[in-house]
Amino acid sequence: MQGPFDQILDFLISTLFGIYIILLLLRLIFGLVRADFFNPISQAVVQLTNPPLTLMRRVIPPVGRLDLAAVVLIVLLKFIEFWLRLILMGVDIAPFAVLIASIREVLVTAIWIFIISLVIEVVMSWLQAGGARAGNPIARLVADVNQPILGPLRRALPNTGAIDFSPMLALIGLYVLLILVRSI
Repeated sequence: MQGPFDQILDFLISTLFGIYIILLLLRLIFGLVRADFFNPISQAVVQLTNPPLTLMRRVIPPVGRLDLAAVVLIVLLKFIEFWLRLILMGVDIAPFAVLIASIREVLVTAIWIFIISLVIEVVMSWLQAGGARAGNPIARLVADVNQPILGPLRRALPNTGAIDFSPMLALIGLYVLLILVRSI
């Protein structure tokens, strides 16, 4: 049983590592989908994640659009987070098992980023006149993030007029993928 100090420390470790890992994942996703680099949100993410990535890129070069330095840093931070939390709980697990769990949780977080971005795009399309790209930086960014998923679905599905079923189909697919990744 953890005392209050251990619970607070566990919470702080989980929260601080989690926030930075999400920022790194966003940066990785923005690069992969070629999101607008000049978007103010993209700029904030770049400024917050640039210091460690600049150092790591000296050793780990990108492969095409895939920023390997970001991938390594994300997995490394998740590994350190799990390892610190396990030490705090007094659990001794093999490092390989922690690495596998870290990779799985990074994938789960990435899937959740896409799920949340789809929900944001759908809600903003209901609320905003002119569609998702009508000037709001958040709307433009989530549209950029979702385009690789929704674009092929929109081309494959029949045109139903005012109702776009591609986000619903994408959400179903992402939830299925989430179940598969969590079962690993």
